[in-house]
Order: sequence, then structure tokens, then C-alpha cells
Amino acid sequence: MLLPVLVTVFIAYFVGSIPTGYLIARARGIDIRSLGSGNIGATNVFRTLGRGAGIFVLTVDGVKGYVGCRTWEFLLLLHLGDGSAVHDVEWLRIVGSMGAILGHNYTCWLGFRGGKGIATSAGALVGLIPLSFLVTLTVWLVVFGATRYVSLASVAAAASLPFSTFFCGQSGLMIGISVAMSGLAIYKHKANIRRLFDGTENRVGKP
Repeated sequence: MLLPVLVTVFIAYFVGSIPTGYLIARARGIDIRSLGSGNIGATNVFRTLGRGAGIFVLTVDGVKGYVGCRTWEFLLLLHLGDGSAVHDVEWLRIVGSMGAILGHNYTCWLGFRGGKGIATSAGALVGLIPLSFLVTLTVWLVVFGATRYVSLASVAAAASLPFSTFFCGQSGLMIGISVAMSGLAIYKHKANIRRLFDGTENRVGKP
């Protein structure tokens, strides 16, 4: 079981570490880290490069999470591994999901500084717990619609994840990983949370 885990983590981290927002900005001769919030994620790309670039980055970052979640299964489809000794596919999906999220948040290509992992976590959730993904997406949409704060919507969605996972009847393992995903997402938003309390956080549609 150790070899599938190591292979999954390595590939999932590599996929997750692709700095989509940074590369899109670089293609236009811009260092996204010097604009807006300085983050390489989709929200800052939306604000600095426009809707088209933002949607592209959001989509690709989400796909990174899904690919990370399903890494081992993709390898089997490509005949790169022997699945006869692998019984715990759920565990491999979890390992791959976390590998992709950590790759995005701490990409080795940018000095281990990356995004906040919301889109990548969402993509991983589609592969791990689709119903929890729908619940957290609903929470995000409701909070964002009411406040126009992307960060607040993201923190609220992350906070709701462990509860939705529990009420969806998932295993203890899945509940544990949802707590880890939630905690990491909220931690990555600590500066935003501080600005929300200070009243200085950026709101969509406001200067």
C-alpha cells in the first residue's frame, strides 16, 4: 500500500502545484503577485485580469483538485499501476486530494507560496463527497450574494464542510479529512478575516 500512496501524493502534489493564475498573468507580461492582494488565486485574477482569465483560473484550479483526488484511478486506467493489491481506494482519494490542495497552497515553483485552495478543495470535494460539495457551494453562494465578500463566503463554506460531511452520513475518515480541509482553508484566509473585522476587506462591486 505504501507505493500507491507515495506515487499518488507525488503526482497529486505536482498537478496541484501548477500555478495557474501566475502563469496566465505571466503570459501577459504581468507578475500577479505584485497586483491586488498579491495572491495567485482566481479571485485576484478576476480583479486584476478580468472575468475571462478569472473563470479560466477558477476552472483549472478546480480540475487540479479533482485530478488529485482521482490520481490513482487515472493511473490504473493508463496501466501505470497494479490495482490488485489496492483495496482502500477511499484512502488514496483522500491522500491525492490533500496532495493537490497542498500543492496549490504551497507550490514549489513559487517558493512554497501559493493560493488559498478554495477552488482546488472544491474540485477535490467533487471527487470525494459530491453531496457535501453541493452543500458548501450553496453556503458560498448564499453568503456571497448577501455580503458580496468572496473571502467571507469562502470561510463560511469551509466552516460548513465538516457539518455537511457528518450529516451526509460519511465515514469517520471522511469527516476527519473534511475538518482538515476546512481548517486549512480558514487558516489561509487569516489575513482576510483580520480585514473583515477591521472593515477594510475588498467587496465585489465596491471600490
